[in-house]
Amino acid sequence: MLRCSQLGGPILFIALLAPLSRQSAAWRDPSPHTVQFVTVDKDVRLEVLDWGGSGRPVVLLAGGGNTAHVFDEFAPKLTANYHVYGVTRRGFGASSFSASEKGVDRLRDDVLAVIDALDLNRPVLVGHSIAGAELSSIGTSRSDRVAGLVYLEAGYPYAFDNGKGPTMKEFQEIRGPQPPTPGDRDLASFSALQKWDAQVYGFRIPEAEFRQTWDSTSDGRPRRARDFPGSQTFTTIMMGMKRYTDIPVPALVIFAIPHVQENWINKSTVSAVRKVARAYFTTIDALTEKQAKAFEAGVRTARVIRLRGAHYIFLSNEPDVLREMRAFLTGLK
Repeated sequence: MLRCSQLGGPILFIALLAPLSRQSAAWRDPSPHTVQFVTVDKDVRLEVLDWGGSGRPVVLLAGGGNTAHVFDEFAPKLTANYHVYGVTRRGFGASSFSASEKGVDRLRDDVLAVIDALDLNRPVLVGHSIAGAELSSIGTSRSDRVAGLVYLEAGYPYAFDNGKGPTMKEFQEIRGPQPPTPGDRDLASFSALQKWDAQVYGFRIPEAEFRQTWDSTSDGRPRRARDFPGSQTFTTIMMGMKRYTDIPVPALVIFAIPHVQENWINKSTVSAVRKVARAYFTTIDALTEKQAKAFEAGVRTARVIRLRGAHYIFLSNEPDVLREMRAFLTGLK
């Protein structure tokens, strides 16, 4: 998986993983959700996970390259007070794909179609990374449809840009050191791959997410990450980016400031790697702080939180994120 130091910042938007893999017959997803498919467009059905729960509906949207299964361990911790769903966007995981020139507006309409199909009354949308663009698109054009928005390391210029913060180009131009790749032993099983990934990056992604985003061998071992057909949509969003200059609904915006260095960097004995990493994180943190201040000053409905953590902030800082989300959700009308 791509992580923060591989990209132009926590932008994070193109953590390109891979499409649905064949799963071994013996393995079952342990996360307590049901799975259904919702038709949102001609020839396009989206995978929707339902973790159950009671109370206000909460809809989780994954970052670029991920599927809703990335929330498999996070979502159940919200079901005591909320009914929690997750949506895998078109062209990723088990969701089907049809190209569209509408970019983020098409993704917005997909989410609204799911809300309609499930008959959800003003849910709270929670988005990670590039999903911030979908949140802002819905929040600005259909503010009547949602009660609030939660940006999990998702408040970057694709989600808010009033000209007073950094540009997407500034984030995209930054390059960090190249991380290691898994060896044969790490690819012996999906659980081995999950363990290797956690050791390298410092937080654990659910095994189901790897099974959704890696191809597998005939005997059920992970083989390689494969490109998702939906990734081209992110290019459309980045190159022809709409500018959202205000968000007229309550918003909780959580940034990783400072971003923590990944485990593999901390353990590296190569001075050049450590030097590049220091420069990278110094620049990323400065730009992210500038963006956080712009969001804070420019959006009167926003509560901006800074947490020392990884781009996958809901995994690296799960207790903190849950605490802030619960406080925000409790205060909504």
